[in-house]
Amino acid sequence: MKDSAVAAVILAAGKGTRMRSERPKVLYEVAGRPMVGHVLEAALGLAPRVVAVVVGHGAREVRTALRADGAFDAGRVRFAVQRDQRGTGHALRCALPALKGFRGTVLVLNGDVPLVGSATLRTLVEAHRRSRNAATLLTFRPADPTGYGRVVRDGRGAFLDVVEEKDADFEVRTIAEVNAGLYAFDAALLPDALRRLRAQNSQGELYVTDLPRILRREGRAVGAVRVLDPDAVSGVNTLSELAQAGATMRRRVLEAFLAEGVEIADPSTTFVAPDARIGAGSRLEPFTVIEPGVRIGRGCSVGPFARLRRGTVLEDGASVGNFVEVKATRLGRGSRARHLAYLGDADLGAEVNVGAGTITCNYDGRRKSETVVGDGAFLGSGTLLVAPVRVGAYAVTGAGAVVLAGRNVPSGTTAVGVPARVVAKPAARRRAAKRAPARRRPASRRPAARKKGR
Repeated sequence: MKDSAVAAVILAAGKGTRMRSERPKVLYEVAGRPMVGHVLEAALGLAPRVVAVVVGHGAREVRTALRADGAFDAGRVRFAVQRDQRGTGHALRCALPALKGFRGTVLVLNGDVPLVGSATLRTLVEAHRRSRNAATLLTFRPADPTGYGRVVRDGRGAFLDVVEEKDADFEVRTIAEVNAGLYAFDAALLPDALRRLRAQNSQGELYVTDLPRILRREGRAVGAVRVLDPDAVSGVNTLSELAQAGATMRRRVLEAFLAEGVEIADPSTTFVAPDARIGAGSRLEPFTVIEPGVRIGRGCSVGPFARLRRGTVLEDGASVGNFVEVKATRLGRGSRARHLAYLGDADLGAEVNVGAGTITCNYDGRRKSETVVGDGAFLGSGTLLVAPVRVGAYAVTGAGAVVLAGRNVPSGTTAVGVPARVVAKPAARRRAAKRAPARRRPASRRPAARKKGR
């Protein structure tokens, strides 16, 4: 195969009836992200010329979710529509217009295989090209092959066929190797092979699984590559399998962070999104949730029972403690929110102290507004900051203060009360400090005078 270009087709049009929901199956989340988003990222990792996503059931929702996904590339991703659900082969036919003029290797992927990675797909492409195959499929050996199409090989290990379980006899059902449903095809041969598909099955549908058989009968080379890690290619068809995929993804993510020097006190109770960024030397306490899009610097501490939502940035040395929720907020270097606080749509400078029970009231029922807190500010316990509002550098709010929108607290001042009012300005505080008598220890605590001669 001379052309080294790659294109991909992601099949994401199915209903997923075993999920028992009208929600498109590919939009169920694994580690805080729709399954199809994980597959798209894996495909884009191969720098393909084009990725055609076939949508059908819930097409609008799938398009919207993918366009909002961090991996989405508008220059490469195209959508094809399968209006009638007539099987995976029919879905692949619907994608052909998006591949018009392409020459090279076409990957066919399922949108419900969230644990597949670019490395696995690259292995498939390389084996396909090396063998100069017309088609190559990935296979694996699950703990329980029930329900999967069995991969039949000859005595030398060469691929012969895929036999669906319902069509398999007892001998074939004893085969442990199964079809993963991920393929590489020669783009030049794919359209003709698709035209030869026939709906000769009880469902009356066209299946991609029949394409290797068709190409082999024409004398084309067809191969099968076995993946050693079953999780990498396992599909999700039930809510139970969804939970298992989520647990596997979480374990992978945490193991990667541990290897990079992030201390995780209890991985079994810690959730970190795959695209989060955490610097070495940071520590995550139990029952911490770090959602997609979060950035954490070096030497930070988070938790226990903390939730960092999308858009949160903790700069080096920042600390978020128990029962604190942070959303779309920056905590500057060394800033601390240790207890029972909510910080949303805010920008906190360096060395800010956020007292227990402090809240940024960022939503007025119609829109969200920003709170800005300067370096070194001290927010007393139970402070309510009604956005939009600013608290200046080294300013102080008293316990229970309610700082109303637009009533900014100037730098270096102290504000207390409901509503908060400034009671001490920088100059007045300096004069008061000068007039205040030096503190003396109580007589009982003063050391006894030393006697002369000792």
